Amino acid sequence: MASLKEIKGRINSVKSTRKITSAMKMVSSVKLRTAQNRIENFLPYQQHLTSIMNNFLYSVTDYTSPLFEKQSAETEKQPVKKIAIVVISSNSGLCGAYNSSIIKLLNQTIRDYPHIPRENIYIYPIGKKVEDAVVKDGRNVMGSFVKLMDKPNFEGAKNIADSLIADFRAKKFDKAFLLYNHFRNTGFQSSTKEQFLPIQFTPPQDAKAIPADYIVEPDERTILDTLIPKSLRIKLYAGVLDSAAAEQAARTAAMQTATENANEILSDLTVQYNKQRQQAITNELLDIIGGSEAQK
Repeated sequence: MASLKEIKGRINSVKSTRKITSAMKMVSSVKLRTAQNRIENFLPYQQHLTSIMNNFLYSVTDYTSPLFEKQSAETEKQPVKKIAIVVISSNSGLCGAYNSSIIKLLNQTIRDYPHIPRENIYIYPIGKKVEDAVVKDGRNVMGSFVKLMDKPNFEGAKNIADSLIADFRAKKFDKAFLLYNHFRNTGFQSSTKEQFLPIQFTPPQDAKAIPADYIVEPDERTILDTLIPKSLRIKLYAGVLDSAAAEQAARTAAMQTATENANEILSDLTVQYNKQRQQAITNELLDIIGGSEAQK
């Protein structure tokens, strides 16, 4: 059985831990509000731009580009020999299953292509946690993008997207995927996988709801050649913002749980300390009474 001194030391240790987790929860809550506002303000723009691009692609039937494909039975049968994966994690831990879930999704994505050699899988890790994991696993890492998760910015996301577009045009890989944690609400985040390149275009089911014709300047090809790369840059930036919000939400929840667990442990230790202290006092009283009786 632990002594009173040992129990008191554990109580002080748990109190210190509770202060840390409580402070981290408050800091993450503030960061979450900022990150949540950014993604909630940016997502409608990204979604509307994607909708415009899809409608435009539907109306311009003769446009072709290596950056997008119309889904069909033929495209599904084309062999994939090389892939690129952009995967987004955090730079630090203490955020529950946030990083482990995205690394698990990365491994599952790689397993979906068992015929592709290791050297033909190119990883773009955004975040220190996933970068450490892929380097340790000996994967083909295409750079370090840790700073982008410290301070998410459009310029950093644009540089990665432009690099992917250039490599895809040069046929260095056949497909590119984007893996990130999607922020749904403060209590739930989901690991998400999206095809980044080529852009998948599926004709809409309700064609009557799509404008049949557009008046554009200077011409349709120029507009689409500009619009498609822009939409890819915005999509990657949206993924970074989404992941940043999900990270702070996951850390807030994790620190809340840790604080509650600390309170439970502290309560149990306090009860144990009081019981042993009461027992020690009772034993001392019995010794005094016993000594007094012996002197009579």
